[in-house]
Amino acid sequence: MAVTLEAGDQAPAFTVRDQDGREHDLKDYRGQTVVLYFYPKDETPGCTKQACSFRDHFAEIAAEGATILGVSTDSADSHRAFRANHELPFPLLVDEDKRLSTAYGTWGEKVLYGRKSIGMTRATFIVGPDGKLLRVWKRATAAEHGAKVLDALRTLKKSK
Repeated sequence: MAVTLEAGDQAPAFTVRDQDGREHDLKDYRGQTVVLYFYPKDETPGCTKQACSFRDHFAEIAAEGATILGVSTDSADSHRAFRANHELPFPLLVDEDKRLSTAYGTWGEKVLYGRKSIGMTRATFIVGPDGKLLRVWKRATAAEHGAKVLDALRTLKKSK
């Protein structure tokens, strides 16, 4: 399943727990901007670069009024270790049942190096204060993605 959500669409609702068992419900973020990024697996090279890119831009993204939430299908234990190993200052949501990633179209068939497989697509969504998608990256890059999201947040702020 490919990401079919577009900017302007209503963000799919969710309630899911993070690495510490704390519940996150999208409706609790109403009035805030949320950067929801999906990544394939904790402690893999690309995913580590992506998480660290968000970590390195965390203060600037927060200064733009946005909250970062990472999502993968790894366990809470895996997320806790990944978060600690890389000093990630944002929650990592546990999507072991793949409901959240399926709702956002990031779980399903994908092609990597010419081979088809089932898994997580690296994608990012900026959810606006009203719950609508402001920006969608259907195929996010790893290393520079924090900077790209920060630029998009600044552009969105200017266009208001």
